Amino acid sequence: MRGPGGSSEARFTVAVRRRPREDALVLALDGELDLDSADVLREALAETMEPGVNRILVDCTDLHFCDSTGLNALLRARRSAEEAGARLDLFALRPQVARMFDITGVGTVFHVYANLDEALTDLLPN
Repeated sequence: MRGPGGSSEARFTVAVRRRPREDALVLALDGELDLDSADVLREALAETMEPGVNRILVDCTDLHFCDSTGLNALLRARRSAEEAGARLDLFALRPQVARMFDITGVGTVFHVYANLDEALTDLLPN
């Protein structure tokens, strides 16, 4: 897991893990995605983009808060993934985070799934 300054006590972490499909990568977010933590997401995404990965699934199960800086980090991550030939999707949004996506209209930009299984079974093209 990564956190600001490498601390294990960080308010925000990103854990990277492979899933049953070799072409898919899961980024599990934990904590609050905001001005203080957006760089952690950017760095994790930059480190994980590799040949053969065409799907990045962002696990928001433990994402408790996301402000406008966090939304921008996710939008940039989506754009970076697309530039690398991958698709970035989200799953398991908590109600308070989903509300922020709805209010800002960002929810229409991403494919959002209820859970990982649903995301993995969706074989939509990039």
